Amino acid sequence: MSGDTQRVAGVIGLGLIGGSVAVAMKDAGYEVWGVDADPDREREALANGIIDHGGIQRKTELTIIATPVDSIAEAAQLALAETDGWVTDTGSVKARIASEVEDPRFVPGHPMAGSEQSGLSGARGTLFRGAAWVLTPTPFTADDAFGYVRQWVASLGADAVTLEPESHDRMVATVSHVPHLAAAALMNVADEHAEEHSALLRLAAGGFRDMTRIAAGSPDIWPPICLQNRSAITTALDSVLARLTTLREAVDTGDSSAIRDSLAQASRARLNLPGARTLPAALSEVRVRIKDRSGELARLTALAAELDTNIFDLEIAHSAEGPTGVIVLLVDTSQASALADALRTRDYQPSVRPIS
Repeated sequence: MSGDTQRVAGVIGLGLIGGSVAVAMKDAGYEVWGVDADPDREREALANGIIDHGGIQRKTELTIIATPVDSIAEAAQLALAETDGWVTDTGSVKARIASEVEDPRFVPGHPMAGSEQSGLSGARGTLFRGAAWVLTPTPFTADDAFGYVRQWVASLGADAVTLEPESHDRMVATVSHVPHLAAAALMNVADEHAEEHSALLRLAAGGFRDMTRIAAGSPDIWPPICLQNRSAITTALDSVLARLTTLREAVDTGDSSAIRDSLAQASRARLNLPGARTLPAALSEVRVRIKDRSGELARLTALAAELDTNIFDLEIAHSAEGPTGVIVLLVDTSQASALADALRTRDYQPSVRPIS
């Protein structure tokens, strides 16, 4: 959806994430239009050169919705009505949004990046480099839309991961939403105790500061997140509370083995957290012929995510001979056979070709 003239992008919602997207898009050479519910913030973005123009432009190639989650659906419908390009969002809860916006040009998304800073003051174009960026395409999402947004995510230096909306919400409850609530709870406990012992917060060292850093983020975005993802969040909170109860009992009864076992498990898990993705020594193309219909690309990439197979690049080739096409996935050679086998169990006929 681009021509020979300067490419145009739009951002609706100019907080930390929206501002960072705008900066990244400008750095990539896009003309960036932006709008925010707060006119002062929109003026600030213009004055600081974060966006080029205020408002929404019809010829926008891609519009990114970066509003609070309870207004994303409305903003997405506005963008779909007033622009001709693709539309994606950055909300941290996906199931409701995916069910409310059923349009082939819409690709729900969520960058797993953030900062304790909020607003435009924390915006930076490098925020997403090395971060996972989840895409949760719906049955209505066109393959061309999904392919475009996935390539755009990669251009920001992020690692695109495809998940079902409900799976995304369960996962982020554990790794994003509950950690923020836990950090806030710990910070509140310390704050309340500091009223009795004025020196308490002066003793806060690296561990406490690391654990509570995210509690400094904007509190306004969190009530809608908690309400939209309440089931997954309460389930994850129950799991954390059960762990804490078990630890409390071990401490109370002097069970040093149980304490050590729990801490050792956590240490192993923390050390095994995935690091930044690097290009493997050998790559292979997995070619899959598909029917030219919406959702095929999303199904293939979701399967790759289930198998923990990294897709380093992809290409969509539409056939001139009929309603079929070919999707080319570039993957680690060591993972190519397993992916091809899984595709065959789903009635696809993939071919594998080593390229390096």
